[in-house]
Amino acid sequence: MLADERRNQLLELVRAKRFASLPELVEQLDVSESTVRRDLEYLEEQGTAKRIHGGVLYAGDSPKLPHFEQQPAHWEEKRTVARRAVELIEEGDSILLDGGSTTYEVARLLVGRRLHVVTNSLPVANLFAGNNASDVVLVGGNICPRTGVMHGPLAIEMISALCVRKVMLSVAGINDEGYFNNNLLFVETEQAMIRAADAAIVVADSSKFGRRSLTHICALGDVAHLVVDGGISENWRDRIAAAGVDLCIGQPREPIQG
Repeated sequence: MLADERRNQLLELVRAKRFASLPELVEQLDVSESTVRRDLEYLEEQGTAKRIHGGVLYAGDSPKLPHFEQQPAHWEEKRTVARRAVELIEEGDSILLDGGSTTYEVARLLVGRRLHVVTNSLPVANLFAGNNASDVVLVGGNICPRTGVMHGPLAIEMISALCVRKVMLSVAGINDEGYFNNNLLFVETEQAMIRAADAAIVVADSSKFGRRSLTHICALGDVAHLVVDGGISENWRDRIAAAGVDLCIGQPREPIQG
């Protein structure tokens, strides 16, 4: 059996059950444990599986894909940022996740961890629906059909009643004025998220720097952590440091052999 065929078969087994143990996969595929482990490493890199103690969870797409899943621009950078961002999340944390593309990549990697997750994103909530490791709260409100993200006065009212340790936000642009979003309807919701959290974390690939967008979210120094990929310039590293923000830089993962 070719490697691609075997990996597709493995993924279908995990997708069907949402969770599969390592011995079960070895038996079903009739291959060695080391082969299954390599395949799982590959699938996790692709964002379709999540290894946890005792087995693997399905972390692939829901039937209705969020719009950003079909936009490959800067995808590897987003995944690099996501791998670094999850290091800021501790077991048992309460965390608010918005509906941005980079935040979605973070959510993939958080599946299976013991967390209290609050989100206004249907795609993000769906990632956690197949396991019971995390407590998940979905914020209500007006839904954006294109993204599956909740917004509006009901969403803001619900978020305003919450207290969480961390909030993680994606942004459309970053410049000296701060952080921007390209959707006017979502900004007030994100601002409410920041107020509800002890610490705000922005996740952004390096293409976002030096750009403005439609609506201003907050100033540079209003967040505790900014997680980016290694493409950020030295000039911007200095500006972020001057704003008093903890800059976390993700490193690309080595290609998987075989």
